[in-house]
Formats: sequence, structure tokens, C-alpha cells
Amino acid sequence: MKFNARDLARLIAKPDPQLAGVLIYGQDAMRVALKRQELVAAMIGPQGETEMRLDRMPASDLRRGGAALLDAVKAQGFFPGPRVVLIEDATDIAHDAVAGAVKDWRAGDAQLVVTAGALKATSKLRKLFEGAKQAGAVALYDDPPSREEIEAALHKAGLTQIDTDAMRDLVALSRALDPGDFRQTLEKIALYKHGDPTPLCPEDIAAVAPSSTEAVVDDLLHAVAEGQSALIGPLLVRLQAQGVQAVTLAIMAMRHFRSLHAMSCHPGGPSAGIQRLRPPIFGPRRDRLLGQAQSWGLPRLERALTELIEADLTLRSASNAPSMAVMERALIRLAMLVRR
Repeated sequence: MKFNARDLARLIAKPDPQLAGVLIYGQDAMRVALKRQELVAAMIGPQGETEMRLDRMPASDLRRGGAALLDAVKAQGFFPGPRVVLIEDATDIAHDAVAGAVKDWRAGDAQLVVTAGALKATSKLRKLFEGAKQAGAVALYDDPPSREEIEAALHKAGLTQIDTDAMRDLVALSRALDPGDFRQTLEKIALYKHGDPTPLCPEDIAAVAPSSTEAVVDDLLHAVAEGQSALIGPLLVRLQAQGVQAVTLAIMAMRHFRSLHAMSCHPGGPSAGIQRLRPPIFGPRRDRLLGQAQSWGLPRLERALTELIEADLTLRSASNAPSMAVMERALIRLAMLVRR
């Protein structure tokens, strides 16, 4: 049988004891490994591995024939409960052994969970599971998790009250991070909210989600964009003490103002434009950027980018001017510009 991602989600939620096996394959090894882990845990339960009801068999062992695999499938466990034989990184070399185990499988035998990389439509292993009546194959593509999958992961972690804006931010975050990092982020959120009965909100996500820039640099750029010129000098001193170069600050400042410019250029205005930014913006930083874009307006943002480009050219030229002083002057001019 052919399974899709929803079918796999249903199997994880409620395993089918009448299935001889499931093949999970895909280009992204992390996605395959995560789904395999969830499926095996659902089949044998939280104590299954401790009770030796999980038998791991390297795919390379199947080259010598299927006797060992068939023995593992038919074996009786010491502890009662469903059993699983796991075969990872399988290829078509394992086809004959797996085909024999699927053909001889009977209710009560250990179920097979087989993982593989990208398999062509002509793959014998893939055809075996797709053509079997009591087994299935599911392909995992590089699509981010759906809203339903994110909600299921949060509910499993004990978070049932989720603010609408928080779910929007999580969906955006799932599209920016790879599956492993996103799963770790969900685990951190669950730990962060442990014992907190209030609904999950964007501020909670912002406190836990990976940050792309240093906090001090963020403070500096917000101070510039919000016209707080008195904060620029002290923040630059801190950054210089940390070894941050003026050219690096120029690049990050241009990135910040280009984001504001892109938001303001959107036909639907900054509120619509911020939805198009990548990586996505969420939490309190989202509100600050919206306020900054609305305060600056398109003409002044274009002037700001011109100022930053000129400062960057000066920094990269043969000028003898102190680089950090050049950057400080440019940032102060921008902070004064937004006040006009």
C-alpha cells in the first residue's frame, strides 16, 4: 500500500497491529529518523526497548540471506507486548530477505519498520511495500510540518492552550529551521512552559527560539531605527570590546534596513510585507519592526540605505578614518533622520 504523511500520522497516533511492516524513505535522513523514532515508540510503547521488544538489524546483515530476519520476526519475546524488528538504511539488496519476511508474516509476529534513503519508482524494495496488502510505504519529502503535526507535538508535550499568534509564529519557524532543530525548539518550549498554566504566546517562543544575531547588535539596530541616538555610543563600545568589526555592523545594519524597506514596498503595507520576510520574524521583535517601518516610510528608508552604502564603501576604501568612528557617525545620522 502507498501511505502519505497523514496516513503515517494516523499510524503513529494509533498503530495497526495487522500491518506486517512499514517502509519509511526519503532524501532527508533527519526527517526519516524522526518519523521512524515516533512510529517505533508508538508500536512498542515507552517500555518496549527496555523490555527487549525492539530488535535492531543492520541492513548489511541481510545480504547473507533472510533466515536471520525471519527468525527475528517469528521469535517470542520474554515480555508480553508487541514487538518490532527495525532495519535502517536499507537498499534493494535487502529486498529478498524482507520479501520473505513479509510473505510469511502472521498476526502476532514482530512488525517490520524499514528505513531507506531516496528510492526511485523502480526500486524493488519500494515496489514490495507499495504492492503488499498487509504492508505500506511512505515517502517523506522536504515539506515543513503541517499545523496539525505541530499541534500534535505540542499536545504530546502537555501544551494544550496555544495562542493563535503563537501558532502562526511556530508555523513560520518550522519553515525556517530543519526538522531536528525545530523539534529541539519544541522541546525547549515545553520545558520553558512546564508548570505554567497560561496559554503559549509569541513572547514565550521568542524567548526560546534560536536567535540569528547577538542581542547587543539587535539593541543597537533597534536604537538606531527608533531614533534613540544617546544609546548608540555605549552600545558600540560594548560591541567593539567584544571584537565586532565596523564592517560587520555595516552589513547587519543594511540587512535590518533592507528588511524595513522590503516591508514598506509591499502593496499591502508593512503588515503584509513582514509575512514575506525570511527568516520569519515573530514575538516582540515583530511588533518593533512593524512600528519602525511605519515610522520611517519608504522615502526615508531609501535615504537610510544610501547612507549605509556610503559608510560601507568608506570602510572598505583606503581611507585612514577610524572605522568605528565612521560607523558611529553613520548610525547617529540615521537616528536623527527618523526624528524629522
